Amino acid sequence: MKTNRAFPTLIFFVIFGLGVALAYARHGVAATWEVAGISIGAFVLALLVSAAIQIADQWDRAVILRLGQFHSLRGPGLFFIIPIIDAIPFWIDTRVITTGFKAEKTLTKDTVPVDVDAVLFWKVLDPKKAALDVADYKSAISWASQTALRDVIGKTVLAEMLEGRDKISSLLQKIIDERTEPWGINVISVEVKDVLIPPALEDAMSMQAQAERERQARVILGDSERQVAEKFAEAAKSYEHNPIALHLRAMNMLYEGLKENATIVIVPSTAVESMQLGGLAGMTALTMGLGQESANGNKLGANRHKEGESKLPVSLEDPALESP
Repeated sequence: MKTNRAFPTLIFFVIFGLGVALAYARHGVAATWEVAGISIGAFVLALLVSAAIQIADQWDRAVILRLGQFHSLRGPGLFFIIPIIDAIPFWIDTRVITTGFKAEKTLTKDTVPVDVDAVLFWKVLDPKKAALDVADYKSAISWASQTALRDVIGKTVLAEMLEGRDKISSLLQKIIDERTEPWGINVISVEVKDVLIPPALEDAMSMQAQAERERQARVILGDSERQVAEKFAEAAKSYEHNPIALHLRAMNMLYEGLKENATIVIVPSTAVESMQLGGLAGMTALTMGLGQESANGNKLGANRHKEGESKLPVSLEDPALESP
């Protein structure tokens, strides 16, 4: 109900005060009965005038009933009614109003219990219908929204509900707007805030998502290995009719391995024959040569360090090992 009565109250005291002042000015203090009668008349007049004055805010509309029948809509601003004959049972707010509603433990189409929270944005377009065609339009909107939400949940599977919230919101807006249109109410939008599922189902869905990611990782790894195998096959075709290039590549790989590790390297006998290392003696000579190069490099680096040079020592490599 409307509670803004500041201006009518001010008018009441002004009229009553003027009436009392006029009574004392005309009859004086001695005429007690005359002053009392005028004061009572001023009180009644002030009360009627203040009751006739009504003020509606910019967003309010007053529904006026005259002797129980609809008379008019008034507002915004200042307007007058006839006291006792006219009544204002409803002040209708025409601003956009938000109403929260939810559905608890509602089964989806695939029999999963969910809790859904949503927000409804609506406004009154026809205050007359909202006041006369429904007893409590705010409560009616809340119940209509909840029943529509339960209907939509029962016709939707969980996956669609989690992924397509915009679609569910649009469907809810259409259903609720159809139900509230006869009441003079327009549904602006519906927003689904949250969809809660049981914790056990959350764990199962998390495991499912993890398994799907692992499957994708294995597929990607397998595809990478296939691509690497294809590249090796292409490289093998390049070496197939060029044994010299294959020999040089094998020598280079062996040299790099011995240079980095400086340990014993096990090489298949077929590789030794193809690289013409000359058996165990050739391998020993190659290893000793590399060891001698490493020692010379270390010695040269130590000498240069003593001399104060800032450059790193350059390793001496045998050009014969890198060229055919």
